[in-house]
Amino acid sequence: MKRTTLSLIACATALAAVTGFAAVSAPDGSGTDTAAPAARLPVERTSLLCPAPSTSDLAETAYTSFTPVTKGADEKGDAELATAQTAEDGGKDEKGDKDEKKEKPVVQPKAPGTPVAGKTSGADTPALIGTAEGGTAPGWTVQQTTEVAAGTGRGLQGVNCTAPDTEFWFPGASTATGRTDYVHLTNPDDSAAVVDIELYGKDGALKSTVGEGVTVPPHTSESLLLSTLSEVKETDLTVHVGVRSGRVGAAVQALDDKTGGDWLTAAADPASELVLPGIPKDATAVRLVLFTPGGTDADLKVRLASPSGLITPAGHETVHVKAGMTTGVDLGEVTRGEAGSLVLTPTDGAVPVVAAVRVVRGKGEEQESAFVPASDPVGARATVADNRAKSTTLALSAPGEAAQVKVTASAGTEGGTPATKTYTIKAGTTQNVDAPVPAGLKGSYALTVETVSGGPVHASRTLTGSDDDVAAFTVQTLPDDRGMVSVPNADEDLSVLQK
Repeated sequence: MKRTTLSLIACATALAAVTGFAAVSAPDGSGTDTAAPAARLPVERTSLLCPAPSTSDLAETAYTSFTPVTKGADEKGDAELATAQTAEDGGKDEKGDKDEKKEKPVVQPKAPGTPVAGKTSGADTPALIGTAEGGTAPGWTVQQTTEVAAGTGRGLQGVNCTAPDTEFWFPGASTATGRTDYVHLTNPDDSAAVVDIELYGKDGALKSTVGEGVTVPPHTSESLLLSTLSEVKETDLTVHVGVRSGRVGAAVQALDDKTGGDWLTAAADPASELVLPGIPKDATAVRLVLFTPGGTDADLKVRLASPSGLITPAGHETVHVKAGMTTGVDLGEVTRGEAGSLVLTPTDGAVPVVAAVRVVRGKGEEQESAFVPASDPVGARATVADNRAKSTTLALSAPGEAAQVKVTASAGTEGGTPATKTYTIKAGTTQNVDAPVPAGLKGSYALTVETVSGGPVHASRTLTGSDDDVAAFTVQTLPDDRGMVSVPNADEDLSVLQK
């Protein structure tokens, strides 16, 4: 046997030992795919980033960490939330200059199936950088919920801490009078990230050099006021965050003098068909904001998936979105007291679009606002933490085919027994379901939604404030938690190396 053949066999054997399922084979020429189907395995590492919650001295922030139990996951594992540095303290000595709050994060994650909560207050709470490994990684979620008693942005602000990425779209931001919007960037890695921030208004891109080449140092979080990136006053803005090098977590904090404020999380990637799930049924104003990043205009059919089926809002049958320009449409009280999700589909050619709605509840001085971005489906599983008895509304939408889903309520952070319910959602409808609540609940709990059968399901959770006289609320969508990944199954076949 030739030396080359022996070397190839040795390399292939070593590869099999390292990967556990390496394959070396030659095409059989039959044209038939004989490969085994890919296996779905739990992820082994998850990163989450939580932005600094507030600059208000009146802020009260709760964190809730939860990992659902995942079949096949490693029995061992750990998760940690560490404080991020800011631009001001980024160069300080790791041990000598960090204060006690930074040394001891407010919440320490626990084992899968057990939610844990922590609280902090004031304007100095830092951003958090989280890492979970082993059994705590698949589906790990951290909810950050802040109550601000008064001032700009007063009300309830909630955000599901997000994974780092390289591109984000935020339709629904603003630099209008009365709005104070910040884009928060957090870098979890050991090297600096370089980011470009682009703003698009009703007439296209806003001129700005300030947002080009923004450097975010390692393990650091920064916030940039949108009005410092451009002097143009725009009611509706789309913010695009593109990462040249590295990766970051990004979120927009949108604060309003009159209608409170909330976090605007990234919309689903540009697509020709979008679903914005779970608009609160008592919304007094709904504004749809859209943007198409390509060079082609988009024409979309607008429908509402209601409890009885898909309906077309009167006067808003379609919307035209000019290429490279942000479009805003007032839909008024579109839900009319019923559960609803917006479903956007092309009227003709398919053009990728991003979208979000700004929702207002209440009237007069008791108004509060929040956002519902277009969201990917629940997929195999999605989880949202920090649910509270009598303050949580779970909306499930099946815009295409009918579907069946299973919803599991975890134990409470301070006690309680998990509970599970299964629901059937009719095609083209949205239902505010009577979600399960842990028996003997103490504290807050997590809800995990799993698709059992049927078509794609989109979901969101609305959390209302503790004061019944104020319309404080926040909405979080529930896309797939990506706790499972496809890994090709393969067999060793070294015979090709001997041919």
